Amino acid sequence: MPMPRSRFLSCLVAGAAVLAVPAVALAQQGYPDRPIKLVVPFAPGGATDILGRLLATSMGERLGQPMVVENRAGAGTVVGASIVAKAPADGYTLLLGANTTFTLNPAIRSNLPYDPVRSFTQLGLVADMGLLLVAHNDTPGSTLKDVIAQTRAAPEKFSYGSYGTGSSVHFGGEVLKSTTGAKMLHVPFNGSAPNLTALMGGQVQFAVDTVVASTPLIKAGKIKPIVALGAQRLALLPSVPTVAESGYPGFDMGSWFAFVGPAGLPAPVQAKLEKALADTMASAEFKKKLVDIGLTPSWSNGDGLRARIERELPAMRAVAARADIRSD
Repeated sequence: MPMPRSRFLSCLVAGAAVLAVPAVALAQQGYPDRPIKLVVPFAPGGATDILGRLLATSMGERLGQPMVVENRAGAGTVVGASIVAKAPADGYTLLLGANTTFTLNPAIRSNLPYDPVRSFTQLGLVADMGLLLVAHNDTPGSTLKDVIAQTRAAPEKFSYGSYGTGSSVHFGGEVLKSTTGAKMLHVPFNGSAPNLTALMGGQVQFAVDTVVASTPLIKAGKIKPIVALGAQRLALLPSVPTVAESGYPGFDMGSWFAFVGPAGLPAPVQAKLEKALADTMASAEFKKKLVDIGLTPSWSNGDGLRARIERELPAMRAVAARADIRSD
């Protein structure tokens, strides 16, 4: 008796599905079999771009396929992060994000097109980048104590620059103000270069910026450092004290970078990427390259990264509310 057409089609579809499962599993086991795209949500040439290219080279060698950097700057990393959040969960589109991506944007943007935790597969923390309070050479004083005293005495005379509203240095400056009682008006600029140029030109008396951007100007004598905002002194500027050392124990504000993929990466793909990242971060040669450009190696696995995001996000939301930091 011939099989009814509907039953035949059902069996055919079911058989194809059964055959597809091993095919998918085989593809995951053979990952990667083509180049991988690493989205860096910053412009070319900066410390993050350099970090992305170092990671791409080292991880590509370990994975046996090229990892190609694609710079997709815009909207404080939102553009690049959104691309990866919406990409297929196959391991061929990844993101080098920052605390801006995962804890600052969610604190100041109500319509963010991704969720900082649920939209991604966390693969690991990579590095920290130190922040500094720096001053114009003619600004009186050279210590945090001096800054606090003079800005409290005449708050209308002092302002500090940052490289943008809602940036890590803006958050760092506002936490510094609320912790110490310093009084300064925030003046946002579009990037480190205009921020520090304004400082050198006397448009602002202080600035908060990264160790990477500030160090060359400090060493050239064009600006002077006041304090490092992180928990530890900076390798490039070991003589500059921290805020904690200056009388405010526990103070720790900085910028950090992390490696993620789209949510739902298959377990074999996630495992291969995590191992390649862990092996890269264990390399003494790679660590030295990070230190040489002003970054501090700071590896943790995907679980550690997720915990950091979940721990910092409420704190950054509180800072944003207190300082009335909102996206434009």
